[in-house]
Amino acid sequence: MKAPCLKFENPIQDAISRIRFAPTSNNLLISSWDSNLRLYDVDKAVLRLQVPVEAALLDCCFEDEAVCLTSACDGFVTRYDVQDETKQLLGKHEDLATCVECSIATRQIFSAGWDKKILSWDPRISGAIRPPTYVDAEVRSMSVSSTNLMIAVGKSVLIYDLRYFNHPVQAKKSCMDFHIRCLRSFSDSKAGFAAGSIDGRVALDTVQSSELLDKGYAFHCNPKSKDGKKYLCAVNDIAFNPGAFGTFVTGSNDGHVIGWNAQSKKRQFEMPRYANSVAGVSYNFNGQLLAVASSHAYHEAKEIEEEPKIFVHAMDEGFIASMSAGSSARK
Repeated sequence: MKAPCLKFENPIQDAISRIRFAPTSNNLLISSWDSNLRLYDVDKAVLRLQVPVEAALLDCCFEDEAVCLTSACDGFVTRYDVQDETKQLLGKHEDLATCVECSIATRQIFSAGWDKKILSWDPRISGAIRPPTYVDAEVRSMSVSSTNLMIAVGKSVLIYDLRYFNHPVQAKKSCMDFHIRCLRSFSDSKAGFAAGSIDGRVALDTVQSSELLDKGYAFHCNPKSKDGKKYLCAVNDIAFNPGAFGTFVTGSNDGHVIGWNAQSKKRQFEMPRYANSVAGVSYNFNGQLLAVASSHAYHEAKEIEEEPKIFVHAMDEGFIASMSAGSSARK
């Protein structure tokens, strides 16, 4: 079952770094290495906004339906008003600004990067709103929930309370053999997280008591090779389905998108392999659409560098059934 591919009059010229659906609409935010921020209206199949910037964009997120944020290779964290088409430089890291997040509940903005700092921003105030929080290594991924900010540092996850940010309230040492590539909070907000590593493993763990998990666990999510052996391949992104409790998808560097059930610990479906790496995955607000960014990601020397594309799947029961049947046939 082939998904529609988003059409651009001026195609994306370099690797896609992140895709994110808006909080309450089917607008898709796209950051990329071609130094452009794009906002695509999936319902109307039209590009609503394209903003050229000075440096490659490494991450993006929404503050609300009308405002979005980016972090870039030049260290800048920038805020964009989609309606007015204006921008505001919030501040700058001393090295790559790899991650940016916004708490919808508190309206706090956070960024992190290779300078080993976590910075907090308020668009009403010039500069960071509190002194930097330092960590022991470069930050490669982070995620925000209603009460916590979660930071991936090496093989560990540091968890900060949004109200008291002086030090982490928990430090979760994962069972990973390699460092964490992506980190995402559960869709029920505050209960826990999933972390994907560069060797193809996914770890799920709790922050507090959760209906989803009684304790953490990890598994290898990449399909076996033809000789029956598992192989190492990074998990580039994870997305929880807000419309189906406990389900999520993983996107890997070898082009696989696989759906999982966290409670049953079973695979739900596997999509046909994409030509490029899967750089990003994102569910819309009700879980009825899943966007997949098929793009090289600059993580491995032998990556295929075909034209970056974004596909949007309708996640109805027929789709799940067809993908489940297909994945069973490929076992």
